Amino acid sequence: MSDEFRANLTRAALGTAGAAALGIGYASLIERNAFALREVTMPVLEPGSSTLRVLHISDLHMMPGQRLKQNWLRELDNLDPDLVVNTGDNLSHQRAVPAVVQALGNLLARPGLFVFGSNDYFAPKPKNPLKYFRKEHKRVLGEPLPWGDLRAAFTERGWFDVTHVRRDLEVSGVRIASAGVDDPHLKRDRYDTIAGPPNPLADLRLGITHSPEPRVLDRFADDGYDLVLAGHTHGGQLCLPFYGALVTNCDIDRSRVKGPSKWGAHTQLHVSAGIGTSPWAPARFCCRPEATLLTLVPAQRGGADADAARGRTESSESTVIRN
Repeated sequence: MSDEFRANLTRAALGTAGAAALGIGYASLIERNAFALREVTMPVLEPGSSTLRVLHISDLHMMPGQRLKQNWLRELDNLDPDLVVNTGDNLSHQRAVPAVVQALGNLLARPGLFVFGSNDYFAPKPKNPLKYFRKEHKRVLGEPLPWGDLRAAFTERGWFDVTHVRRDLEVSGVRIASAGVDDPHLKRDRYDTIAGPPNPLADLRLGITHSPEPRVLDRFADDGYDLVLAGHTHGGQLCLPFYGALVTNCDIDRSRVKGPSKWGAHTQLHVSAGIGTSPWAPARFCCRPEATLLTLVPAQRGGADADAARGRTESSESTVIRN
């Protein structure tokens, strides 16, 4: 091997290492804190209904000292949503409940629905990232988290826990039939407890789950729900340009890893890419942390294009505050 070849090989290795270091630095220091608001319009309401603005938040993975995230969350109340839906994984630390409650602030005074995810019940633990590519890998649970305290804080402020509960409510003149399940990622879902068609008089039939597992989505769709909200995937968290998410961390396909899509003939799905990350994997790449403002409008029905109208979505992303 010539000296020139060795020198070229060394320069190439150093260049590759430098590019990797820059990428890791960007993903962990910049994009992880580049919070964004996604705005989506979804035609899912009964004809003649009033427009409903729903703030979908998920996967806060809160640590007590995360001031940037907490400050950004407080500003979301300025969007003036009619309803807040929280699809779980709020905690990453035993002492994070006060931080979550304070960060949500005035949003807790608005109508709200929630279910919990695995990182409300158990703290995250470090693991080999290659395990995410194996769907049936053994899950190791961390220390128990104070989910009961968080649930009490949410419900005392007026939010409804819809875990294995069917609840009808009216928000801004829109009648909502809602139901939720416990985290399918931990196989805690018991859909049979809420099975059956929702209230036929509702203007919106809303299903809520943390992990968008197909077995649960199929049950919601079969029962006639208009819209299902979920989180868990982090949008893939580490994505590649022109390719997207490498993994979904559940059985849903990569094309539905975040944002709106259609599930079955009549049901719409929205998956949040989430606001946080595990403290053991504090990086995002080509997948900014986000909350979503869903503008729900009446679906067109009665014509030849009725089903197509229900399947259409329009989405645009903008940054409310960038920290």
